[in-house]
Amino acid sequence: MKNIYLASFRQENNLTMDEMSEKIGISKSFYEKIESGTRQPSYNFIMKFKEVFPSADVNCILNPTQSV
Repeated sequence: MKNIYLASFRQENNLTMDEMSEKIGISKSFYEKIESGTRQPSYNFIMKFKEVFPSADVNCILNPTQSV
């Protein structure tokens, strides 16, 4: 199931998947899998995401159907 929060968050910040994965410090393919819902976000992903985007609600990442 697509992670609606991540997709919306990325688009609202005018970032491509390449830019988003680079900011977080992960491969584009890994980011794509998380956003598309084929992989669950790891603890390390959550921590890196929160470090780059401290005001983001990481609970929304864990609930992929929740929108922004």
